Amino acid sequence: MAFVVSFALFLAGIFLFYFAFTVESFQAIIFFAGILSVSLSFGIPAHVLAKR
Repeated sequence: MAFVVSFALFLAGIFLFYFAFTVESFQAIIFFAGILSVSLSFGIPAHVLAKR
């Protein structure tokens, strides 16, 4: 389950990176949301799977 959530967050982050360059406003906020999404996608398995 953690893998599926992490993979979905990673793909959403990559999409947000792309989307930030196509919108007319709020580029920085969208790009930062992409950074947070990709960071969470790497952090969740590291913390969830490390406890097993």
